[in-house]
Amino acid sequence: MNITYKKADESDIEILIKTRIQVLRNVNNLSEEIDITLLEKESYLYYLSCFQEDSHVAYLAFDGETFVGSGGICFYNVMPYYHNPCGKKAYIMNIYTNPDYRRKRIAFTILDLLIKEAKNRNISDITLEATSMGRPVYEKYGFIALENEMELHK
Repeated sequence: MNITYKKADESDIEILIKTRIQVLRNVNNLSEEIDITLLEKESYLYYLSCFQEDSHVAYLAFDGETFVGSGGICFYNVMPYYHNPCGKKAYIMNIYTNPDYRRKRIAFTILDLLIKEAKNRNISDITLEATSMGRPVYEKYGFIALENEMELHK
């Protein structure tokens, strides 16, 4: 096993969409019969726009030529407030690892790469939604549970 990580670009949109759909089907218990054509189309437009605006970063993990994992982070602004006077925020999404490659630190490494992207942009207000399977990875990294969201304060 030789895992490599690649920062995604526009040429990776198809694999990002496929992974996003897989994550959404798993999290929401959606059968393969449910039509997600509109979701695929809108996801394509989202990624295309975000890559052009540099408001989303994704990383892909490969074992040789085999895709084994991914994750993304979305950057956005809110009204500045006391604990975040610049108003910059980040939201981590779509952390996914192929079932055959789980428990090999792939999700943790992708999470770390995404956090570094946020830190490079001087963003410290980072949130995510956690599944029961992902929660231990996020807690190990330092995220704190807040009902359905978790935050990182480093």
